[in-house]
Amino acid sequence: MRFYIVIPAHNEEDSIALTLESLVNQTLLPNKIVIVNDNSIDDTQTIVEGFSKKHDCITLVNNKSSDLHLPGTKIINAFYKGYDILDDNFDIICKFDADLIFPVDYLEKLSLQFSTNEKLGMAAGFCYIQKNEEWIIEGFTNKDHIRGALKAYRKECFNNIDKLKPSIGWDTVDELLAKFYKWQIKLDDSLKVKHLKPTGSTYNKASKHLQGEAMYKMRYGIILGILTGLKMAWGKKSLSYFFDYTLGYLKALFNKTDYIVTKEQGKFIRNYRWIGIRSKFF
Repeated sequence: MRFYIVIPAHNEEDSIALTLESLVNQTLLPNKIVIVNDNSIDDTQTIVEGFSKKHDCITLVNNKSSDLHLPGTKIINAFYKGYDILDDNFDIICKFDADLIFPVDYLEKLSLQFSTNEKLGMAAGFCYIQKNEEWIIEGFTNKDHIRGALKAYRKECFNNIDKLKPSIGWDTVDELLAKFYKWQIKLDDSLKVKHLKPTGSTYNKASKHLQGEAMYKMRYGIILGILTGLKMAWGKKSLSYFFDYTLGYLKALFNKTDYIVTKEQGKFIRNYRWIGIRSKFF
């Protein structure tokens, strides 16, 4: 299968070389890798240029954007700067982060998963972080959710869900829409990806209200939205997180922020989430 990979990179001089090394040494080589240097002020561009001279599959795109490191819109806008220069001759499109080290057979195993299941729309491994000189699974990893750091989509599924939403919540709504269109999602626990920077560790403080906004945009509704905030705050053991989350949801509600799903898709999402909640209690 033909793999195209787009990697947004903002000030990733400490990790981008490790990520690229792990990709150009895969047992199944990617056909194209586009690195989007998103307003970096460090040596990210120079490092990628060095790789592109040695490997024809690697292309560098420079992008001007905000200096802030924020989840959501900024990342997906950078992704599209890379995606838009690609042709359509791929089977799998990947959005990867620039701080990952992939096992050598990562793409080969993903290819096998997609090749043997025509209804498989998305697949990935699991992120591991280093703690006390050991690599352990990243703490709040949900065993049925693919992390935004390492998304891989079958082309037909990618087009079906209308690609990636340039919004906070893009890496949740993509899976929910894939399920809406009856695609399957697969996580392979044999694929252990080293995540060099824990998720959110470098996000700007301006992002603290964005998770609540995301749930509003996905038409969760106020009750389901608040329950989701409580669950997330409990997992983080942070009461302030819940207040920030709730304020973000209410701000989006009062400002009548645009939704990122249709009414029909929103109804499916709410039903899907309520079924999940009920299954935990009954």
